[in-house]
Amino acid sequence: MKARTWTRSRRLAIRQGENSRASAGAWLLLGSLLLGGCEPPAPEPKSFAGLGQQAGAYRPVTPNPELVFPRDHGAHDGFRIEWWYITANLQDAQGRDWGAQWTLFRSALRPGPETANWVSPNLWMGHAALTGPGSHKVSETLARGGVGQAGVQAQPFRAWIDDWSLQGTDGIGQLDMRASGKGFRYQLKLVSGGPLVLHGVKGYSEKSGKGQASYYYSQPFYRVSGEVEREGQRVVVTGQAWLDREWSSQPLAPGQSGWDWFSLHLASGAKLMLFQVREAQGQPYRAGTWISAQGEAQPLLGEQIELQPLAFTLQDNGKRLPTRWRIRLPAQGLDVQVEALHSKAWMTTRFPYWEGPVRVSGGVQGKGYLEMTGY
Repeated sequence: MKARTWTRSRRLAIRQGENSRASAGAWLLLGSLLLGGCEPPAPEPKSFAGLGQQAGAYRPVTPNPELVFPRDHGAHDGFRIEWWYITANLQDAQGRDWGAQWTLFRSALRPGPETANWVSPNLWMGHAALTGPGSHKVSETLARGGVGQAGVQAQPFRAWIDDWSLQGTDGIGQLDMRASGKGFRYQLKLVSGGPLVLHGVKGYSEKSGKGQASYYYSQPFYRVSGEVEREGQRVVVTGQAWLDREWSSQPLAPGQSGWDWFSLHLASGAKLMLFQVREAQGQPYRAGTWISAQGEAQPLLGEQIELQPLAFTLQDNGKRLPTRWRIRLPAQGLDVQVEALHSKAWMTTRFPYWEGPVRVSGGVQGKGYLEMTGY
């Protein structure tokens, strides 16, 4: 089976309702087919979505990076995986809460630069979701690199897959964000009001303590305005958004099954990113960043973070996931509870995971997003 077999249908999409549950091996098989081979799939990896597979000839992530902007807003040839990830906490005129997610993943099938046509090494995958009162709607689309269907350029900034797009008018300081799926769409304008934040040490973010890491920065200071539409009903919304940028070649160790990740906008103006990567055996690896209202970043290490699941929700796939958590940061005097707005925000995508808006209560109020993978 050769690549030209696929040229009659450039668009590959998995929409809500197909209930896709493909394994990491199936994703790798799809990649080999698109490259033009009929190799058997790779063995099922132990880590979520194969992210713990050995990096091989891909470029390594090493300490003391020198991130340069706007260059690093763009794609990074030679690294195996990267993403452009936006989550937005929104509210309408009636005071109802909404959440919008826009994500673009680049996955390299082999090391090397982008090339034209079907010999490109890159696959692209887009996820979009709209969470609103009583519903969580999801869409996914896949694309082949090298044919113009998907990509990212740094200057002027543009990220797209099919008709979903992030379009920058001032680097990434201002973005127009658009996506749609079955029964929903959104069109939002994002304007940043603070600096970029580098996580870990100068953007080098460890994930295991054993050498696995990513380059990781965020823009957590977006103000948002625009419109969401659900089942034909349009709603004007405003709110806050958070952009995450990561790239790596092996972000997980083979024995790490997945992660729990939080991005929180606190009423004080401070921001908080934290995550734990769960180990098949042993304690999870925890890290994070405390961000002042002025954008000053303070790295958080595992012993500074207390993270406890408080309540679990049975998802439609039969799995029970923690949808209410307690977070304590003693050094910052923070002790809060984080609870999902929609407890069944399960992403019915090729690699299923949970992603949805949350509210913060307790010592301080706030809003944010929670992502849980590998369950």
